[in-house]
Formats: sequence, C-alpha cells, structure tokens
Amino acid sequence: MTVAQRQRRGRRIMMTPGELEAFLTTQRTCRVATVSADGAPHVSTLWFVWDGASMWLYSVVRSRRWTDLRRDPRVAIVVDTGEEYDELRGAELSGRVDFVGEVPRTGDLCAELDFPETLFARKNFGVQEMPHDGRHAWLRLTPEKVVSWDFRKLASG
Repeated sequence: MTVAQRQRRGRRIMMTPGELEAFLTTQRTCRVATVSADGAPHVSTLWFVWDGASMWLYSVVRSRRWTDLRRDPRVAIVVDTGEEYDELRGAELSGRVDFVGEVPRTGDLCAELDFPETLFARKNFGVQEMPHDGRHAWLRLTPEKVVSWDFRKLASG
C-alpha cells in the first residue's frame, strides 16, 4: 500500500513519495510525542536523520521521553516547517520505536548503526564520525503510518 493510498484525507496537499523523501532528508528537527505512565502526553524536540525507510533519533537515556518509550514504545513524530499558512508543510510519522545499540551508546561496534551514525554526524555536527558522550542512545522508528501536507500546493490548483 502506498502513502497515497493510506492517506485518504488531504490528498490534494499531501506530499508525493519523492517530496516526502526530500523533506525528511533535509529537515533536522522533529517533535516526539510519547505517553507518560499516567497517560499524559509528553512532547519533546530532537534532531533526527531519515535513512529512506526509518527515522533515527539520538536521545538522552535519562530523559522522560526515554522512560516513556521504554514502558510504551508507541510514538508520534512531527516534522514541519513554514511560517505563513500557505508555506506550511510537514509530516507525521507514527508507530513503535526500536532501541538499537548499547544503552548508553559509547561507540562499540554495531554494524546496524554505521549508516545512521554517519548521516547524523555529517548532518548535525558537520563531522565524519559520530561523537559519543555516554549519555545518549539510538531509537529507530520505521513508521506504520505517515501523513503529510504541503499547503504550498493550494496556490497551484
């Protein structure tokens, strides 16, 4: 099933697969929504990288977000941009996160992290090799659902 088939509402403004790929590859910041133990929502901001299939988040392991996700791995993540109404565009990705690598991450060899760590280091730190501080670890979201919007398309049609 394609993203277009899954997103029934707002097809006129939804991003094409290529537009969504370009958007997620170039954006840097997302908002991560988790559910706390008492059922209250919690939203926090993180840098991320998109590898073409999954969103990779490098999270502090002593955070409310990490604690929430350890208890309940369901998550919704929003990446968006734009100031004026006709500039708004973004995507919501949802599903369950996986915890990848050691916790906290110290840089032990982990082939599964080679690609996302290289992407993250280049995109967010401007270096070739991922720095590790012993406070963060990796979360991967391979989305079960994606909804996108690009209000700039309203002007063209």
